[in-house]
Amino acid sequence: MLQLKNLTLEKEGKKILNKINLKLDDNRFYVLTGPNGSGKSSLAKVIMGIESPNEGEIWWQDREITREMIELRAEEGIAFAFQQPVRFKGIKVLKLLELAAGTKKIKGCGVLAQVGLCPKDYLDREMNGSLSGGELKRIEMATVILRKPKLAIFDEPEAGIDLWSFQNLIEVFKKLRKNYHGTILVISHQEKIMEMADKILLLQRGKLEEVEKIDNLRIRQKCGCRGGCIHE
Repeated sequence: MLQLKNLTLEKEGKKILNKINLKLDDNRFYVLTGPNGSGKSSLAKVIMGIESPNEGEIWWQDREITREMIELRAEEGIAFAFQQPVRFKGIKVLKLLELAAGTKKIKGCGVLAQVGLCPKDYLDREMNGSLSGGELKRIEMATVILRKPKLAIFDEPEAGIDLWSFQNLIEVFKKLRKNYHGTILVISHQEKIMEMADKILLLQRGKLEEVEKIDNLRIRQKCGCRGGCIHE
């Protein structure tokens, strides 16, 4: 589905991403993790087209899209939920959901309940400063779910969410993993999310490693090894 070839991103003379090679397959659940500042959000933004790499190629369904605009990537089925959601002054939640749904009809806005929000309390509210960061994030997640993209990217969906909502979020991802006809890439530090992954992507110092299961990641972090570990 998606392939990155020798992808490099530099900012202010510093390599944020260093020759990243990655292939994401259809209908898989991936979790991208790593230390703060390791380039996780930057990698997601490069895939979405928000940032442009200095070197390397991005291939989407056997076609190179390295310099393609974000709007075209969205039309072709790539969606991105920001770590810090965008506010839309003057637009109500219902209107935003309708825009996300396109030609599909929204029935009861059950998608809000899926992300832990009561529809009757939110449909008529504006996407402005009256909503908390956690509320905005969950509404943005709902728009991504409604669009049903071929590749859905969620940047730290647990950030700014209380414990009850986090438990609800875990259930959302469990249902998505089971029923979603597409690929999901979640940026997260949470073990409960990593436990669901078909594959964990570990980004450190701009370098990417692939780990099959969270138990292997725990062993690697405990022994301090990086690649080629006898425990793998």
